[in-house]
Amino acid sequence: MQVPRNPFKHALAAGEMQFGCWVGLADTVSAEMMGHAGFDWLVIDGEHGPNHIRSILGMLQVLESTPAHPVVRVPIGETWILKQVLDAGAQTVLVPMVESAEEARALVRAVTYPPEGVRGVGYALTRASRFSMIADYGTAADAEICLLVQVENRAGLAALDEILAVDGVHGVFIGPADLAADMGHMGRADHPEVQAAIMDALARIRAAGKAPGILSTRDEMTNDAIAAGAQFVAVGADILLLGNAARALAQKWQGTRR
Repeated sequence: MQVPRNPFKHALAAGEMQFGCWVGLADTVSAEMMGHAGFDWLVIDGEHGPNHIRSILGMLQVLESTPAHPVVRVPIGETWILKQVLDAGAQTVLVPMVESAEEARALVRAVTYPPEGVRGVGYALTRASRFSMIADYGTAADAEICLLVQVENRAGLAALDEILAVDGVHGVFIGPADLAADMGHMGRADHPEVQAAIMDALARIRAAGKAPGILSTRDEMTNDAIAAGAQFVAVGADILLLGNAARALAQKWQGTRR
């Protein structure tokens, strides 16, 4: 048995567009449904979703049978949580609030086995190695791991060029909500100042040979981001899709009450 090929990482390396969606409901049934919806990738959200390692594991298990590639967003860029989600079988991780090249280099080490990195070598016990059925997991795994970092405040933007120079960072995701708040425009990711910063950052990421990413639920912003170079684009979230549809349905029929 061989280490599974990471289709998302290879698609980004080939310059292919990848459309995704957020999965924040922390439920295996809804995650499996989203996996069959037609998205290229799905974010299992461990930062703002009510997830822990066991629920992340469950969603990785059900998504394996679907066409969608799971991307696990960890709550914080620390070695211990990255080790856990990688051992659970994640091959692509998204790390929030990266503000410096030093942080980025530490993250690269955290997802890489020794001697180049510091990822703990306990793969014989893990789902990642198919419980020791992948005999060469320790030497083959690094090539299929994809590290995505989030730049989502002014400090991160100021350090963007240095972050882009770090080998082992495969993509940089711009976080519109946090960036807008840090720039003094809470809840206004559509503010012209924020939009200009986002589009400039996406273009710089693409020019540096890294994959630029974004979350956008407005078609106008999505199209602008793609034009600026965005390559992995999340276009919605399961919570928003369910909530908006449920409220619209309730309002429709409540309005007919006599």
